[in-house]
Amino acid sequence: MAKIGFIGVGNMGGPMARNLITAGHSLKVFDLSEEAVNFVVQSGAERAASIQDAAKGVEIVVTMLPVGGNVRDVFLDDGVVAVADPGTLFIDSSTIDVESAVAVHEAATAAGFEMVDAPVSGGTVGADDGTLTFMCGGEKAAFDKARPILEGMGKNIVHCGGPGQGQVVKICNNMIAGIVTLATSEAFIMGEKLGVDRQVLFDVISTSTGSSRILEMACPLPGALAGTPSSNGFKPGFMAKLMLKDLRLSQAASQMAGSPTPLGAVATATYQQHINNGFGDLDNSSICKIIDPNVK
Repeated sequence: MAKIGFIGVGNMGGPMARNLITAGHSLKVFDLSEEAVNFVVQSGAERAASIQDAAKGVEIVVTMLPVGGNVRDVFLDDGVVAVADPGTLFIDSSTIDVESAVAVHEAATAAGFEMVDAPVSGGTVGADDGTLTFMCGGEKAAFDKARPILEGMGKNIVHCGGPGQGQVVKICNNMIAGIVTLATSEAFIMGEKLGVDRQVLFDVISTSTGSSRILEMACPLPGALAGTPSSNGFKPGFMAKLMLKDLRLSQAASQMAGSPTPLGAVATATYQQHINNGFGDLDNSSICKIIDPNVK
């Protein structure tokens, strides 16, 4: 079992860290939120005094942070790359821009470390259940070292390619998810306004060509599928403001690649308006409210 420094133990990182403890690993954790740290310490983790302290005396450093700027701050200058013991493996599970991911990889490699970018899919439910999908970018040797650790937190561990390629796959996945959630909302609300019961719509579409993982797991309209965020007051899940963050990343990646994403652009603008309307903390499936504010 490994000694791991874990930086960022919030809504996603907290349950991920606890699953590593359950798997038998020894953890030293840091977060700006004292409450978040306490929650993991109660599960058996050691409290780190700082980012630098979390990276010292461990074999692996795992990070789960909000944005690329946070990742750069944690890794670069006087961050973990400067203080980690020789041979430490870095695993960044944040969802960030490709440019930042590559920059951090390059800094780690230049300092003699191995690194994997390993963003996740599965939301807070997957984090709690240990069923996350990890999309990994980095050298194959680094991926092979990271895999046993990632298996303590997820079920699907995929090597997507070189540095930054895990982020590329995650951004592509979430752009599709945002588009499909919006399209599903449009279709269901249109059908209902034309007189068809939403349960009938669900029963037919879920077994037809309009079906999707979004519809099967998180139907945007309440009541059509039990256990979904929409049937629980749109309690997240995956917050709308986080979907907007990922859609913005998709548009930055689109510009970097010179590859048009017209539907991605529409979804980004629509989620931006939804957040402006005050719904950023609801589940992303609440996007249906921008089409019909009276959905219930």
